[in-house]
Amino acid sequence: MFEGALAEVVGACTSGGVLTAWALFLDLPPFLIGVLGALPFTAQLVQLPAAWCTRRFGGRRAALWTIGISRQSILPLALLPFLPASAVSKQAVFLGCAFISAALSVAGNNAWTSWMGDLVPAAVRGRYFGRRSALCAFAALCASLAAGLVLDAGRNRGDAGTALCALTVAASLTGAITTWLLFRQHEPSHTVPPRAAPLHEALEPLHDGRARSLLAFQLAWSAAGGIAAAFYPLHMIGNLRMGFVRMAIYTAAVAAFRMLAGPIWGRVLDRGGARQVVVASAFALCLSPLLWIFAAEGRLWPLGIDAAVCGAANAGLALATFSLPLALSRPATRSFYVGAVAAVGGLAAGIGSAAGGAIVKLLPDAWSLLGQPLVASQALFLVGAGARFCAAALALRIDGRTPAEVLQMPSRAGPARAKLSA
Repeated sequence: MFEGALAEVVGACTSGGVLTAWALFLDLPPFLIGVLGALPFTAQLVQLPAAWCTRRFGGRRAALWTIGISRQSILPLALLPFLPASAVSKQAVFLGCAFISAALSVAGNNAWTSWMGDLVPAAVRGRYFGRRSALCAFAALCASLAAGLVLDAGRNRGDAGTALCALTVAASLTGAITTWLLFRQHEPSHTVPPRAAPLHEALEPLHDGRARSLLAFQLAWSAAGGIAAAFYPLHMIGNLRMGFVRMAIYTAAVAAFRMLAGPIWGRVLDRGGARQVVVASAFALCLSPLLWIFAAEGRLWPLGIDAAVCGAANAGLALATFSLPLALSRPATRSFYVGAVAAVGGLAAGIGSAAGGAIVKLLPDAWSLLGQPLVASQALFLVGAGARFCAAALALRIDGRTPAEVLQMPSRAGPARAKLSA
């Protein structure tokens, strides 16, 4: 749990507003900004080879190496503001470090999730990870506020490079502590021995009807969320004139509501299953883009409501989509279920983000809704809201039963047929 809290500190110092600050500091052109925005999504494709590595070397061993290296790969950025190099060279180093960190982080997440699936008993999985997510949300709240204050202080003094360097060093040191904490965590005695996986195990998520319903929802939901994902921070800075501190306050508010809702969702998940958590959270998140449409400079109260909705609903959705691959899979195929869900989500979000960039060019620069003048990015939020409602309907088809529950279901052909199929 403490490793998770410190991992949020690493994330606050290396992603979100900090990446935006790096892009501004290095004067990244629009194309490279687009590449940077697509990186979290496209990096999810690493899940497929990462699942094989997890099965081949074991969850704990793979997690230690990939997570440990990913949280140190950003350290060269600490020297970037002070190197006598060209702008193009600095941009290349920045994008290279960001790519390596994102790819290894995705691989580490696959291994860590499979490891935790063996370590935490299914009967208490929701309550444990709900409590853990609450602690992580509190850490994210504090860390994002601190990072925003450091960035704004550096910008006000005209020394943004030093502020970015300090955040990078803090992330590296905190990352080293998280690696040590992971090293202290044991490997469960009942873990499936590491070995090369046969092809049928790797393809099992595609043959499993329960997994296919989850993959269909993940595909549609991630594509819908990706449509406007890259435009939210730009809208906050460019149109709402919020600055990094108020941007960090919004992020911290989302984290605060995640912290409050996480343990509640955990208990609901353990008692009623992950499916109902996915359905409730997805339909609640459909309201979020609509709130952004009515926010304006000097009228930010809709974002306060959005922070509560997003924080609470994202806590439930993240917990449920984390738990479902663990519940649907066997230990031998767990990494492939985790990898398939994450890879499909990342690929769909990347496609959705690219589609959003194309759609926003077709939208008018200024338009109105119910007599209120709006900009093109807010029109894109409306498109995203419609896409989310369509995707949320697919959550109703998700089958959250574990393999054991499926085998225990009575057959329509009678008890003898059920026993035979079992």
